[in-house]
Amino acid sequence: MNHFLDIHKTDPADLRGIIDQAGAMKAARNGRPRGAADDEQPLAGRMVALIFEKPSTRTRVSFDVGVRQMGGETMVLSGQDMQLGHGETIADTARVLSRYVDLIMIRTFDESVLEEMAEFASVPVINGLTDRTHPCQIMADVMTYEEHRGPIAGRKVTWCGDGNNVCASFLHAAAQFGFDLTFTGPMQLDPEPEFLGLARKAGRNIVIERDAKKAVEGADLVVTDTWVSMHDSQSSKERRHNMLRPYQVNAELMAHARPDALFMHCLPAHREEEATSEVMDGPHSVVFDEAENRLHAQKAIMRWCLGV
Repeated sequence: MNHFLDIHKTDPADLRGIIDQAGAMKAARNGRPRGAADDEQPLAGRMVALIFEKPSTRTRVSFDVGVRQMGGETMVLSGQDMQLGHGETIADTARVLSRYVDLIMIRTFDESVLEEMAEFASVPVINGLTDRTHPCQIMADVMTYEEHRGPIAGRKVTWCGDGNNVCASFLHAAAQFGFDLTFTGPMQLDPEPEFLGLARKAGRNIVIERDAKKAVEGADLVVTDTWVSMHDSQSSKERRHNMLRPYQVNAELMAHARPDALFMHCLPAHREEEATSEVMDGPHSVVFDEAENRLHAQKAIMRWCLGV
């Protein structure tokens, strides 16, 4: 049984196999209607529980559609439906769900909820996002980069802004896929030292550079994410905007990257905040390819988890 909890907890060969299968499944769908089933139905007769303590658009739709395309069925459960950890332990919920479903995807706040779910479930568990990491997104990002520019190994990625959960998974990916990463953002929002150390221990060149223009010099890929969370207070949002304004990805900043550099954002975006519309809709941007590839990457992750 394979859980998909974090990129650094998954063998590099398995990660490469997932990316390759995602590409093959995407290619096989060329010319098909969006809702059409795949020729292969590896999830026929399977039930997948999709648990959302945090609301979602891309994660919910991409997992739901992916399961259906592969012949399976989904049960979507919100935090209100389940009240995870309130009245019943996570461990008991995991044991019960494992009697009903074949696979569990959970999008939650606290990483400990994910870890406890995986520890006590007798079916595979997928990390759909926690406050610390977002591995499914970065698998789609690696897939997207390689579709456009070939192998990501040896490339330079520059992350601009907040060293958040998506940035953390990019650092894990740097270690596993063999690329370098430069973080540029305010000191208060640096990535966790543990994640920086993991990538450096793997021999990757991991740099913190406060000057955004210097940080993107020679970058093959420039990435950012939203500056604020839906849970932030108004005063917190204002403080974060003030700190992060020098790290906005705009045309002037992108001009310092390589001429063929790509731009990514996992969406949803607050346009004219972390990135300008000129960049998001410009020639460097692959944000909508990136969003589509969540579907294909997650289908391959589910197949790897189930061994089908």
